[in-house]
Amino acid sequence: MEVEDRFSAPRYWPTWIGISLLRLWAKLPWSLQCAIAKLLAFAAYRLAKRRRNIVNTNLKLAFPEWDATERENKTKQVLFDNMLGLVETAKAYSRPPESFRSKTTFKNVDILQSAIDQGRGVLLLGAHYSHLDFGGSLLSMVCAPNAIYRPNNNALMDRYIKQGRLSFIDNVIERSDMRTIAKTLKQGKIVWYPPDQDYGKKHSVYAPFFGVNAASIIATSRLVRFNQSPVVVMSVVRHGNSDHYTLEFHALDEDFPSGDDIKDATIVNQALERCIRKAPTQYMWTHRRFKTQPEGRAKFYK
Repeated sequence: MEVEDRFSAPRYWPTWIGISLLRLWAKLPWSLQCAIAKLLAFAAYRLAKRRRNIVNTNLKLAFPEWDATERENKTKQVLFDNMLGLVETAKAYSRPPESFRSKTTFKNVDILQSAIDQGRGVLLLGAHYSHLDFGGSLLSMVCAPNAIYRPNNNALMDRYIKQGRLSFIDNVIERSDMRTIAKTLKQGKIVWYPPDQDYGKKHSVYAPFFGVNAASIIATSRLVRFNQSPVVVMSVVRHGNSDHYTLEFHALDEDFPSGDDIKDATIVNQALERCIRKAPTQYMWTHRRFKTQPEGRAKFYK
């Protein structure tokens, strides 16, 4: 009761309204879900100039082969995919995973199963796709993952996200709780781990990501060395603007870890890059992936 009383405070009213609208949006037919996402993306493109600039800058850095017109179109598509990701998340939180099976193609599940069979836990690497949580729901149909997450600053939204994720995964672990992550691997469980965001210089090395210097965390290889856990990479792709998806598993091509932090970070970045290139605009280019640079480098985001 005390928790509910806390969330009844006026400062949480906008969050309650947002959650209610998300739940309503998730109940609409797919065509209407897409139409609303298109309207929200148009508004974001016109009004959220800072976020639009971040996306455009990321695409300019990562895809120099695209001219200005193509990059502008891709920026709009990124915003659309991110808005559509909101309703995909709400669907993942409100519907059982099995309701999506008929619209999902699973590939290379044997790669994941072979890793599980080793009995040393599995470090499952994934990128921050716009449909991140929806991908977790699909993943739960083939295994029992434990997910890494960063608590939301809004306590009510954090509860909504955590409860939603726990409806289809075993457990959520804060990204800073390395002891619990290592313990989970030691117990032979699967840890779904996204190593693709910029967390600053601490505990990071600089390694290329789409050909650009990027601060890349070194925890991935250290977790593997702790328990000699096998590593599997996961990609989730939506087929265009349809509500059909492909969930695919990939093995790292090189020996990992190599003992060299920069080489290991490069291996991970390249593996994630190959997955992202399957559907580039479905990645969360809305975050400043290249914000941390070595001393003396120019700032990309202005």
